[in-house]
Order: sequence, then C-alpha cells, then structure tokens
Amino acid sequence: MQILVWVFEVLFISSLVGVFPLSLAETTSPGVCSEADRAALLAFKAKIVKDTTGILSSWIGRDCCGGDWEGVQCNPAGRVATLALQGPVKDSSMYMKGTLSSSLGSLPFLQVLVISGMKLITGPIPDSFSKLTRLTQLVLEDNSLQGNIPSGLGLLSHLQTLSLAGNHLKGPVPPSLGNLRNLGMINLGRNSLSGPIPASLKNLHLLQSFDLSFNSLSGFIPEFLGQFRNITFIDLSNNQLSAHLPISMFNLVSLSYLSLSHNLLTGTIPEQVGNLKSLTSLSLSSNKFIGHIPASISRLQNLWSLNLSRNGFSDPLPDVSNRGIPSLLSIDLSFNNLSLGTVPKWITDRQLSDVNLAGCKLRGSLPRFTRPDSLSSIDLSNNFLTGSISTFFTKMTSLQKVKLSNNLLKFDLSELKVPDGISSIDLHSNQVCGSLSSILNNRTSSFLEVIDVSNNLISGTIPEFSEGLNLKELNIGSNKIAGQIPSSISNLIELERLDVSRNLITGTIPMSLGRLANLHWLDLSINRFTGRIPTSLLGIKFMRHASFRANRLCGEIPQGRPYNIFPASAYAHNLCLCGKPMPPCRGKKQETSQ
Repeated sequence: MQILVWVFEVLFISSLVGVFPLSLAETTSPGVCSEADRAALLAFKAKIVKDTTGILSSWIGRDCCGGDWEGVQCNPAGRVATLALQGPVKDSSMYMKGTLSSSLGSLPFLQVLVISGMKLITGPIPDSFSKLTRLTQLVLEDNSLQGNIPSGLGLLSHLQTLSLAGNHLKGPVPPSLGNLRNLGMINLGRNSLSGPIPASLKNLHLLQSFDLSFNSLSGFIPEFLGQFRNITFIDLSNNQLSAHLPISMFNLVSLSYLSLSHNLLTGTIPEQVGNLKSLTSLSLSSNKFIGHIPASISRLQNLWSLNLSRNGFSDPLPDVSNRGIPSLLSIDLSFNNLSLGTVPKWITDRQLSDVNLAGCKLRGSLPRFTRPDSLSSIDLSNNFLTGSISTFFTKMTSLQKVKLSNNLLKFDLSELKVPDGISSIDLHSNQVCGSLSSILNNRTSSFLEVIDVSNNLISGTIPEFSEGLNLKELNIGSNKIAGQIPSSISNLIELERLDVSRNLITGTIPMSLGRLANLHWLDLSINRFTGRIPTSLLGIKFMRHASFRANRLCGEIPQGRPYNIFPASAYAHNLCLCGKPMPPCRGKKQETSQ
C-alpha cells in the first residue's frame, strides 16, 4: 500500500504547474552569482558537518550560477531561484548530517526549495524561511527535522507544494497554513504531529493532495473536506481520528485515493460512497465501523483496491453483479463480524490479484478460483477450512504469497505443489504432517523467502540446505522434528529469523550457525540440544532475540553482547549453563559486561 501512495503522490507532483523541471527551465541563461546569495549557500554548507552524497563538494568557486554548483539554479539576474538537493531515500549510506542554516531565508528570489532524503539533517525548520515570499515549492521530506512547524510558513502566499513528510516534527498543525490559498499539495505525513485538523484549512480550495498520515492527530474528520472539489488524494491513515465519516466527503467526484485506515472512526459507511465515481483505492481498515457494507459500493466503476479489514462489519455482503466493481483487483474483508461460510462467487469468478478473507468464518474445502493465474496473494487464515491442498495451487502461476494458517487443513507435505515464483508460504497451526524434505530440497525455488509450518504434526529430520536458497524466515517450531540441525544451515546466508523451538532436536548447536550474519531472531528452546552454546554466535552483530531455554546445554554462555545481557529466562532450565546473565562459572570471576 505504501508503494501505491508513492505512485499517487509522484503522479500528482508531476502534474503541477511550476514543478521542478519547469522551474529549472525558467532559469536558463543565468547571470553571475549574487555575492549575497553565494554567502547564504556557503553558510548552509557550513552547517552540514558530513555529506556522503558528494553534492556539496561541487560548491566551490566564485560563481554559484555557472551550473557547477549541483542543485543550484539561478534566474537571469544571477539570483538563486532553485535549490534542489535530493538524496536516495533507500540508500542508508547516502546522507547529509547537520542542521538547516537560517541563512537560506536570505535567498529572496528563491522559488523552489527541496532538501529531501538526507536522513540526518536535524534541528528545527528555521523561522527565517517565512521570508521566502516567492517560494512556490517547499519540500523537506525524509530528513530528521525536529520541533514544531513554524507558523510563519503561513506567510508564503505563493506556495503550491508543501511537503514536510518523514521527519520528527511535533506539536499542532499550524492554523496559519490555512492562509496558503494557492496550495495544491500538502504532505505532513510520517511525523509526530498532534491535536485536531485545524478549521482554517477550509480555505485551501485549490487542494488536490492532502496527506497527514502517520501522526497522532485527534478529533474528527472535518466537514469542510467536502468543499475540495479538485481533490484527488486524501490520506489521513494511522492517526487517532474518531467519530463518524462526514457525509460531505462523498461529494468528491474527483477523489481517486482515500485512506482512513488505523484510526478510531465509528458508525457505518453511508450509501453515498457510491457517488465517488473516480475512486480507485479505498482503505478503511482497522477502525470501529459497524453495519453492512453498502450495496452502492458496486457502482464504483474505477475501484481496484478495497480494504475494509479489521472493523465490525456484519452479514450479509452486498450482492455484487458481474458488472459491479468491474476494475477490482484487490479485496480485503479480513477480521470483521462476517460469517461467509463460502467465498462469494463475485470474488471467486473475478480476475483478482489479491484476496484477503482471514477470519471470515469460511468452512469446508479450499475455494476454487475461476482465474487462478491472476492471483499474486491469498490470505484465507483464521478460518475453518478443511481437507487437502493437493489441487489448490493448480494454475496459480503468478502466486507470490499464500497464508492458510489457523485452519483445519489436513495433508502431507508431499502433496504441496507450489508455483515456482512463490516467495512466502504460511501454513502454521493446521494438521499438516510429513517431512520437511518435501519442501526443502535441491528443487526449492530461490524466490522462496518465508516458510512457516509451525504448530503442525511434521516429523522426520531437518534436511540439508543447498546453496542458492534465499530464505529469510524459517519457522518449524512446535512439531515433532528430530535429528540434528545440519551444518549446511550456513548456506542460508539471507536468513533473518530461525525458530525450531518445541521439537525433539538433538545434538549440538552447529558452529556454522555463526555465519548467518543477518540473523536477528533465534529460538532453539524446548528441544534436546547438548554441549555448549558456540562462541561463533558472537559474530552475529544484529541479534535482537535469542532463546536457548529448556535444553540440555552446559558450559559458559558466550560473554559478549547481546548474549551476556539477554534475560536469564533465555537460558533457564538447562543442565549447567553459567556466566552472565546466569551465575558465574566455577572458578571464574564474573567480569563487567562488555
């Protein structure tokens, strides 16, 4: 869903008049750099104590307008009009460390200010930014800025885009932002803002994109949202908003994306939801909605993603005809008060990519889908499904993730024939039997990243692991698996979580386990391991959880972090483990933890 949000916002920004490429085009043939502007830029550079992006290393020489100063563009009079410094958000090694200099407020001809994706720029947004009265774009995304949003930003009357998302800003949304009557996009998401959505924002009649998601905002969703006739994108998810949905919101005929998930919203979905004729994505998950899902939802001709999970919606589901919701690709009705019994035909007969019906009281055999080749993700967990799985995956050539956990499925692992491209299989808490060698062998796909078959009836031993596997999570806990962990476990070089707890595994903990550098969760508890905990585990730098409880281990616990600071319960009920956090080993003086 976050990818979907990103796509919507990129499409919106690229549609704005005056976005970065246009602004750059308007600043061709610059004059010689103003000495005052050059000094302001160098003062900003001086506040950045580390720059691994290399951008600021180009800021040398007298002329900041000559094209050599990366990210700087000037107007024909030699005044800085654009400062655009954008770092790659997903590359943690590329960043700027420091603070924003108030000197940037001394660039009176600045129209575009973008400092985004720099990760380690801290401190407040300078009050001096309120002097940038020609500014049309202010984007300070994905840094580590702190403090309140300056109320002075409300003086930037020409502003069309304001994005301060992905920082550590706190306090209220300033009511002064309601003065920005030219604003087309506002994104204050992924901060720690609190308080209500200010009533003054009703003045933003040109607003097309409104994102306050992932904050701690409270109060109700304001009625004035229904006045934003041009709005296409609203994301207020992951806040503490309460009360009913305002009816006015369902007059927004241009609205394409609406996410109100993870709030405290109550009441029902009104029939007027069918008026949102442009809607492509609707997410109301994780609220307190009740009542029936309205039949008018079938009139949403462009809707392709519908997520109503984790509410209190009750039977019956609307009777959707073959022509209703014709664009639907993804549906999530999980964890409501629905007692479906079987999957409705209007779901099984469609060409869907994602079907999520967890906790919908489904019974009987696994459903058959008319277009199995289109499915990429299925979640039918927490139901009462029974029987075998042998033909379920037939023709599911596009399937990537399947979750069938917490059902009553009864089959042998040898019957499991999964598509080659699958990345995640979750079958935990069923009645699955057989041997792990049926799914972990030299034919196991390199695409497979997650296997969870815990809490079943699986027996036999753990097979050898061949090279080339890309498993990140392997959970085989709470079964009847015996034998030893093979030393070839070290071939799972991508492994992050390993849980073999509550089995009958014997032998020693293999030294090769220490080669799994990405491991951060390890549970070997309640087995029959003997010998020592190998010191090779000290080579795993990111271990956050480990449990060796209830085995037959003896000897000194590896005396280095984090093993010597894990709680003693992680080592309890063994033969003779000693050393921090357990009592000292005999004849050895306990040392201060490293």
